[in-house]
Amino acid sequence: MPTSSPVSPRRRSAGQLALAALCGLALAWAAEPVAAQGKLEAQYEATLAGIPVGRGAWNIDIQDDVFAAAASGGTTGILKSFTGGSGTGASQGRVVNGALVATGYQASTTTSKKTEEIRITLDKGNVKEFAILPEPPVDPDRIVVTEAHRRGVWDPMTASLLRVPGTGDPVSPEACHNAAPVFDGRMRYDLKLDFKRMESVKAEKGYRGPVVVCALYFVPVAGYIPDRPVIKYLAAQRNIEIAFAPVAGTRILVPFWLKVPTPLGPAMLEATSFITSPQPPRVAKTQ
Repeated sequence: MPTSSPVSPRRRSAGQLALAALCGLALAWAAEPVAAQGKLEAQYEATLAGIPVGRGAWNIDIQDDVFAAAASGGTTGILKSFTGGSGTGASQGRVVNGALVATGYQASTTTSKKTEEIRITLDKGNVKEFAILPEPPVDPDRIVVTEAHRRGVWDPMTASLLRVPGTGDPVSPEACHNAAPVFDGRMRYDLKLDFKRMESVKAEKGYRGPVVVCALYFVPVAGYIPDRPVIKYLAAQRNIEIAFAPVAGTRILVPFWLKVPTPLGPAMLEATSFITSPQPPRVAKTQ
């Protein structure tokens, strides 16, 4: 039977942490008016070095005056044997003068050791209330998140909607000219994009067409422990890539795939089903 070199605990941990970060990353960008209404129903698969390790679903519904987004997922295959877990996330809010304005965000993660819930209430981009249940112990090494860090931010789920201004094709290099602040209930960080190339994709079900591929840079700001390997690793990465595809009937782009290099091989989150359709505006009832 063939033998292979053992993977050190440090390298295994870094790979698992990077994959967890990949599955949890969400993009946040400046609010711009939404041109129309649309809907997305997508299924994703996560792989590590080509081996399936997780699956998830993502639903987005943008109406003329309200919006909602929800995601769920869990580990599968060999990773489930070591670090089995699942999670959900959701946000909702209003569409005010065409802009998405989140009012609430909730997330829950469950592992073999514990279940944790995060709740955030927002008002015009400012965090009014937030909680982590159960409340985590205070770590003196963690950089404190101040009130100023919680102003002018996006929650992770609403942040996943990337608006491309203008009247041309939204799937264009201009989509990558973005940077944004994110607060996820525990950590405050910036995400920055830079254009790399255009590609074509073909989901097993649904979307076939162009995507814009951007370089993605992770910049931790507060709420993190500087010595954590995953923070150091992601902050130093210059080879993370993300591809955006459109939500039909809108100028909104969402991630189609995300690639992160890890010590164990490339980690990838990719849509296997990407079904999107425009939503006709609702007609006001007359008396």
